[in-house]
Amino acid sequence: MSEEADADDDEAATESEDPAETEAEERVEEETETQDVEADAASDGPVPVGVKLGSTRTVIAIPEESGDVRIIRTLTCLATYDDPLTGEEQVLYGEEAATQYPDRVQFMLRSGLPEDDDRAELTKKFFNTVLEENDVPEDSVVVYAIPTIENERGLDNLEAVIQESAIGQRTVESYPESLCGAIPAMGDGLEAIGEIFVSVNMGSTNLEAAAYRRGEQLNPFATGAVTGNEVDRMIANNVEGETQGRVNIDTTTAREYKEQHADFVDFEPFTDIIQQPGGGAHEFTIERSVMDACNQYLDDAVDEIANSFLPELANDHIKVYQLALDQPIVLTGGMACIPGIVDEFENRLSEELNRDVEAVAADNPDLGASVGAQRIADHLIGN
Repeated sequence: MSEEADADDDEAATESEDPAETEAEERVEEETETQDVEADAASDGPVPVGVKLGSTRTVIAIPEESGDVRIIRTLTCLATYDDPLTGEEQVLYGEEAATQYPDRVQFMLRSGLPEDDDRAELTKKFFNTVLEENDVPEDSVVVYAIPTIENERGLDNLEAVIQESAIGQRTVESYPESLCGAIPAMGDGLEAIGEIFVSVNMGSTNLEAAAYRRGEQLNPFATGAVTGNEVDRMIANNVEGETQGRVNIDTTTAREYKEQHADFVDFEPFTDIIQQPGGGAHEFTIERSVMDACNQYLDDAVDEIANSFLPELANDHIKVYQLALDQPIVLTGGMACIPGIVDEFENRLSEELNRDVEAVAADNPDLGASVGAQRIADHLIGN
């Protein structure tokens, strides 16, 4: 999906009965146009921007003059309220919205894509607010990392959100999230584009996988049966069981437990406190709930990759299958951030396949898709 930014053209044809006056006006217009062209040439040109509109978090990567990349990372949610003085609708997004308005905050991409017109409009409102408040440049080449989901209406709605945003006035492109996320895991540049490998995206709403042959996506696979969101639900249920029904938490709290405490190497039990009905506080300790859910997730993910995705890849592209398994499998997405999960995935998949495989991930897998997309955008500008 791409768009070419329309060039502004505010010139109007001026009619005059005096030829000399008309000629003078035309000279002024030509001089003004020349000055505008020179000003454009003197500018630094479009900015390469990478974007991932995720079901849980949205991440935007923008280069800075220092050479570093600025990361904008926020929960993909919004809440609205009426200003008590003006009566105008105000929009809050991200952590602020989730914390201050938990009763009506809306996560509009919980399924991975805006499913209907209402969610598409909410996504536009959210995205435009984020862009405006963070000064994301309009004069930009933007690459979006998009999920591998067979949902035509949802993809059309996402395309509408992208094309109607203020950014990407020069060019807008989209690439698979699993490819974008693999780029920072495989080098400091775009080395991944020239390799043959398998990428597994451990996201909130889907487990995705694909083989890549020099940038070409082969056998894209996605399942909603193994997700980060399901881990959150399992943790919530496990906490209720582990505390003999004395503690009930919502999935937002369960996600926070996962992100703060899950660790396949050095997990330690932790305590929390809840306010009991009628007064008084109850302190409780969590020993098994978080890691039981994470272990179940990892077993299910390995099973899907070993027994669904890889056999299909071998059947359709046996040479690519053989070459790809000689390279490290790249893990991307939010679940890949859990400490130790890369090594555990490697060990469990090796056991399942009865052969040694390697796995790698970027330093920050949850940021990888937007960082990879930004590198592609930078390459597009260079060309």
